[in-house]
Amino acid sequence: MIVQCGRQITKQELAQIRETVETFCCLSQTELAHTVCEHLGWHTASGSNKVDACLKLLKEMEARGIIRLPVKRDISCKPHKQPVVKNKVPAQETVEGKLSDIGPVHLRVVMDKEETVLFNEYLRCHHYLGYKRPFGCFLRYFVEGSGTILGCLLFSGAAKALKTRDQWIGWSPDERMRNQGFVVNNGRFLIFPWVKVRYLASHVLGKVIRVLEQDWYQRWGYRPVLLETFVDPQYFAGTCYQAANFKYLGMTSGMGLLRQGKSYTTNPKKIFVYPLVDNFRKILSQDTV
Repeated sequence: MIVQCGRQITKQELAQIRETVETFCCLSQTELAHTVCEHLGWHTASGSNKVDACLKLLKEMEARGIIRLPVKRDISCKPHKQPVVKNKVPAQETVEGKLSDIGPVHLRVVMDKEETVLFNEYLRCHHYLGYKRPFGCFLRYFVEGSGTILGCLLFSGAAKALKTRDQWIGWSPDERMRNQGFVVNNGRFLIFPWVKVRYLASHVLGKVIRVLEQDWYQRWGYRPVLLETFVDPQYFAGTCYQAANFKYLGMTSGMGLLRQGKSYTTNPKKIFVYPLVDNFRKILSQDTV
């Protein structure tokens, strides 16, 4: 028996996968994974193929002698394209005062290619963690007000395993693997350093809580049920998250995601969560997505 990402692979499915690999032997490993996912109906919450999980399954089957995968294609000779920054971060004048002084604050989903480059550059220049390409499903927001851009928000996939969070949710490891897509992480939140408006950060978080579920649905085809974020106490206290009614769960262990042959540590961080629906635990513990 093989279990991958909480799914038990039956004998019939193993035979079907073996037939697929033999039939489409000219495909790359990634293309094979997509094909197997389509045949098995193995999809994420957003409806996309679970390619990474399927690749792990295929390699496990190969290790057991069930299949023989095509040789991995050598792409080392291909030139790597470096991102070209078409927009440099423009010089900004100080924005200060009260919330009422800057007028209505708006959140705008960033979709345009050139604006995405600008968004990434803002994070690279002004966020203490810099910019890191999000994995899986994600959303970028510009915070706008007073006729200008005031900040950035980035949401993407949740942490794969987090003891404190997982115990609080109450889901099993298999349930976490199946339903993790319903948890979204606020990986970056930046109010620009030249913006000096009291309570703006918590005000923005209050706004995003109200719109994220629908915006995520429009972009990815499903609705998240829980937000999470991590705050490094060496830099911030997390006051804006507390003011926006996020729940503090405790600290991370400071141990990064373990991989075979590798280990590393990070600064322990505060864990904050915000349920987007009342029955989030039921959804996160369901048998199917």
